[in-house]
Amino acid sequence: MTQIHDLLCTLPKIDECLDDLQGATQSIPSLLVKLAVRQCIENERQRIVHDHKAGKPSALLTKEQWREKLLDAVSRKNHRNLRQVINGTGIVIHTNLGRSVLSAAAIEAVQQAGAHYSNLEFNLDSGKRGSRYTLVEEILCDLTGAEAALVVNNNAAAVLLTLDSLAHNQQVIVSRGQLVEIGGSFRIPDVIAKSGAQLIEVGTTNRTHLADYERAITADTALLLRVHTSNFRLIGFTSEVSAEDLVRLGRTKGLPVVEDLGSGSLVDLSLCGLPSEPTVQQIVKAGVDVVTFSGDKLLGGPQAGLIVGKKELIDQIKRNPLNRALRIDKFTLAALESVLRDYYDLDLALAAVPTLKMLTQSPDGIKKRGQRLVRRIREIVSPWCTVSLQATISLVGGGAMPEHGLSSWAVVLQPAQISLTALEQGFRRLPAPIIGKIEDGAFLLDLRTIADHEIPALLTSLITFFTQIPSE
Repeated sequence: MTQIHDLLCTLPKIDECLDDLQGATQSIPSLLVKLAVRQCIENERQRIVHDHKAGKPSALLTKEQWREKLLDAVSRKNHRNLRQVINGTGIVIHTNLGRSVLSAAAIEAVQQAGAHYSNLEFNLDSGKRGSRYTLVEEILCDLTGAEAALVVNNNAAAVLLTLDSLAHNQQVIVSRGQLVEIGGSFRIPDVIAKSGAQLIEVGTTNRTHLADYERAITADTALLLRVHTSNFRLIGFTSEVSAEDLVRLGRTKGLPVVEDLGSGSLVDLSLCGLPSEPTVQQIVKAGVDVVTFSGDKLLGGPQAGLIVGKKELIDQIKRNPLNRALRIDKFTLAALESVLRDYYDLDLALAAVPTLKMLTQSPDGIKKRGQRLVRRIREIVSPWCTVSLQATISLVGGGAMPEHGLSSWAVVLQPAQISLTALEQGFRRLPAPIIGKIEDGAFLLDLRTIADHEIPALLTSLITFFTQIPSE
């Protein structure tokens, strides 16, 4: 007991630490510095206690080591939690890294929305209160062919709001093969249950027929639901009912058809050599009454849930009090309007929307960029790593086209004097963290998801990391 008591007594006093750091932390709020110092000392206290219980010796820190440790703690606490990272994973719509990157025009629109008052809910023609939804509704109708539209804060909210509005306390018929779970444990059956609707499963996991829907319809049926399975595919002996056939059944029985399209796209990406995915326009044209999809996936915009369809049903959804809790703010609206306007011109959208631009990059173009970059990186990382360029496979991400890879090229760092683990962890702890992928004992930076304007930040981060490694 005496030994651990003596060790704990060596911990510095908070006031003394603050006095010692005063000159180095003048530009940092004093409360932040105090909280960081207090937590750092407490962490050290817990380490000593843990080592004592485990029978391990505890090394004492020198005054210089304490100062370095405290300054690091203050620096970490003073960093913004949400930071820019360099995405070298090759996953274009990377959920963990913020999904779609916004275009320059969309970013400017967000800045304008934040820097000035706006007509968010003010009708400039009448001089009276307006609706925020009208700012993008007409554009969505123009682009999709729908009669009306509504935007909420994400696609899960769009599905929940739609079902709560149209099927509360009634039955919703869904194919068993479409009852999927996507990222974050988001399960279609759970959303249906939360909406107050009753799930009626039809068919089997791999095969569902139109007759299965027809037999399940009762007086309590509110709607027929189709779900795009996004990041899940069944292959082989399979069968699903098309949107057109389900719409015909719905018309015969007087039931609306709703489709959760998930990673909804406004562009037929098969024209760019990617697998064919149903576009929102195609689903609307097929007669589906309500379509929901995401704003920050294949669309390439901000996080949002878009609902388009028949005016009578969209108006009913708009009147739901839950809509107030799920509405989007002025920043989302500003970014979304900017991105949607690009889609009036397909060539403009492919060039201006970063998600589309990355998805449609040619492997040859990526390789040429990589050849130039390898020479610059080699000068920085030698002798710590060998550098090369190799072919790799990118992914769409965001639950879209899960079985399709995109041919790409990656800068390969093969550590020579440090471990691969130390390299990967060190890259994540940089002021501008570098996130890549590890394959076959090497660290890869897939250049499909690293834009030209990010190269200076990448090189600076590499210089920061490798100049901190002590020379032998």
